[in-house]
Amino acid sequence: MRLIIFGAPGAGKGTQARKICKHFDIPQIATGDMLREAIKKGTPIGDIADQYISKGELVPDIVILDLINTRISQPDCESGFLLDGFPRNLIQAKALDDSNIGIDAIVELIVSDNIIVERISGRRTHLSSGRSYHTVFNPPKVPGVDDITKEPLVQRDDDHEETVKKRLSIYNEAILEMKDFYNKKLDKIPFLDIDGTGNVAEVYAQIITKLDPTRE
Repeated sequence: MRLIIFGAPGAGKGTQARKICKHFDIPQIATGDMLREAIKKGTPIGDIADQYISKGELVPDIVILDLINTRISQPDCESGFLLDGFPRNLIQAKALDDSNIGIDAIVELIVSDNIIVERISGRRTHLSSGRSYHTVFNPPKVPGVDDITKEPLVQRDDDHEETVKKRLSIYNEAILEMKDFYNKKLDKIPFLDIDGTGNVAEVYAQIITKLDPTRE
């Protein structure tokens, strides 16, 4: 099973991607995770990526394509994988198509911009551990403080409301172009629209029902 999952920042695609990968026993290839790891380690790619991410801009395609090609070539991807965060635009979609990697289905989580802004702008993060909270939906026991270490929580630069709105504008334009591209292909790939506004279990049930309708 070779899949792509689309969703605006904050739509919950990372959570759903992990559950899908467990169901099909395939690796999750998350460009966001790979980039954050590169930034944390201070690698050359990480330094380049940080300059863009901190301003709410997309990392250059050539950087992303290099990461993806290296990852897909690894042995654990031979029986399938799920691409999470790639492709992000028409250029990347065409590059993936040119690589002749057969994609079985594309899942898109549909969530309104207003809900996305509320979800992301309320995030607070404990940087050293990656633990995440939300001022409304998942608040820490003490406002602004990590439950375990008691260290201060921060709002990441790309979680500020204006940055979120900028990222949404970029995503909405890109997804329209990619949908048009995939819909015009002769060998059309199933494009599954999923309502992403429910809870995690409800959204996951929709996805698996469409991807694996024969399951018990």
